[in-house]
Amino acid sequence: MGDVLSTHLDDARRQHIAEKTGKILTEFGRFYEDQYGVVLFNSMRHEIEGTGLPQAQLLWRKVPLDERIIFSGNLFQYQEDNKKWRNRFSLVPHNYGLVLYENKVAYERQVPPRAVINSAGYKILTSVDQYLELVGNSLPGTTSKSGTAPILKCPTQFPLILWHPSARHYYFCMMTEAEQDKWQAVLQDCIRHCNNGIPEDSKVEGPAFTDAIRMYRQSKELYGTWEMLCGNEVQILSNLVMEELGPELKAELAPRLKGKPQERQRQWIQISDAVYRMVYEQAKAHFEAVLSKLQLARPAMEATIRTDMDQIITSKEHLASKIRAFILPKAEVCVRNHVQPYIPSILEALMVPTSQGFTEVRDVFFKEVTDMNLNVINEGGADKLGEYMEKLSQLAYHPLKMQSCYEKMEPLRLDGLQQRFDVSSTSVFKQRAQIHMREQMDNAVYTFETLLHQELGKGPTKEELCKSIQRILERVLKKYDYDSSSVRKRFFREALLQITIPFLLKKLAPTCKSELPRFQELIFEDFARFILVENTYEEVVLQTVMKDILQAVKEAAVQRKHNLYRDSMVMHNSDPNLHLLAEEEEFWIQAHRGGR
Repeated sequence: MGDVLSTHLDDARRQHIAEKTGKILTEFGRFYEDQYGVVLFNSMRHEIEGTGLPQAQLLWRKVPLDERIIFSGNLFQYQEDNKKWRNRFSLVPHNYGLVLYENKVAYERQVPPRAVINSAGYKILTSVDQYLELVGNSLPGTTSKSGTAPILKCPTQFPLILWHPSARHYYFCMMTEAEQDKWQAVLQDCIRHCNNGIPEDSKVEGPAFTDAIRMYRQSKELYGTWEMLCGNEVQILSNLVMEELGPELKAELAPRLKGKPQERQRQWIQISDAVYRMVYEQAKAHFEAVLSKLQLARPAMEATIRTDMDQIITSKEHLASKIRAFILPKAEVCVRNHVQPYIPSILEALMVPTSQGFTEVRDVFFKEVTDMNLNVINEGGADKLGEYMEKLSQLAYHPLKMQSCYEKMEPLRLDGLQQRFDVSSTSVFKQRAQIHMREQMDNAVYTFETLLHQELGKGPTKEELCKSIQRILERVLKKYDYDSSSVRKRFFREALLQITIPFLLKKLAPTCKSELPRFQELIFEDFARFILVENTYEEVVLQTVMKDILQAVKEAAVQRKHNLYRDSMVMHNSDPNLHLLAEEEEFWIQAHRGGR
């Protein structure tokens, strides 16, 4: 391996890679600084004006369940250095990073692990043929002929391979199909969690980062969803660099690789991984420096926003009115002809599997609590209740128990629509819905725990306890029904925006993009950090399609098959938590601005 890297990644090429990476990161940094000011202003305005989501019925954990082990067991792993398979004790802690130890004894003795895998951006493959096809596609002209030795031989029929377009690959195998299915569910949960790597509570840094990524790619005429917008900020930045750098390196180095097809494939995987690690370290240092600079500047920016909030809003609205007068006629025609007819089809494709998934979450929660109640009746009552509740508290984080919920999203297809709207993959929508499912399950469990704890304070008898558990379960399910309806409606709106807005921007770009610079003179220099012509233009485009999206979701809520609450179903004398807050357009603009 060292010879391969020293031959193809000499000092001159490493220097070129560093310079190219630095150029991309510097250009991205300018976008990030621009978006930071805009998102900071929007965030502070949002707090002051108080627009927001409908208030949830279910409670949520303010203190996460840390220090838990999600899963553990043995895996056979392929060692690339000696080309042998070794049995490894493997566990998944609460951060979902797969940890591999030499064996269980090494883990118990706290010997450092052999590997810790952050699986963001990876795909799970369940056959060597799938893997060989992807590897062959990654390096054209190296398809192995029949009868030649493949790049990887698995000792059993049940492999699990973690494949990444740039980083190193990991090879595992199991002894039985049941073990393969179990570990596939576990590793998929790791990928799902690690892909969602930007903290949800990041009100400024996270949305500014994702907006900057989108703006950077749009500046390269890359619209639509991006499959590699996954992981933490440094991983996403590394993927961004590799999106440009990878094809260039491949074109340059592929013809120079020697040996049989499988050997050249193996060399390319090693080279790509080495480059990815170099890029990652450079991206990490650059991102930390830019973020530190912005965080130092933030107090002064906040002071300006507080002082001049009204003037900034007035200035932005004046700019928006001028852009709207120019854009609206073209945008409305584009929406009417190219987007509006397809919204119901997109929505239906999203709603069917998503609603089935949330129904399954409800069913799994109901079954687990009902089983617990039966155990209380049959096996010792309140004495063992703590043990049962401990298991229940882990339910949302149990990959196997949640698998039936997650599987409901797998049939999601946008046939025909996917190509039309330049959706690279439906995985971004599947995983987002699955994360919502996990959150709603945990909220239901935590609400149940809290209400049951209050009931236990009354010292109930065994019979009273069982009745209380049943009563609390019914109460929590009603809250879950309402919350899951709100979450799904929000998810559908955001997904429709993610699909349609990039399409509209791309469609309008030839006639509108070149005209935008002339609007720059309408922005006061003092407010230029908080108002950008490009962002205001996108908001105007968003407003042209928002009415159709809101109307489509509202009409879908009437259809009983989706189990969505209509706003009109909420009684005026019911719990005040049930009343939906007004769906301000500004909120949905912000949801789009920060959405991933």
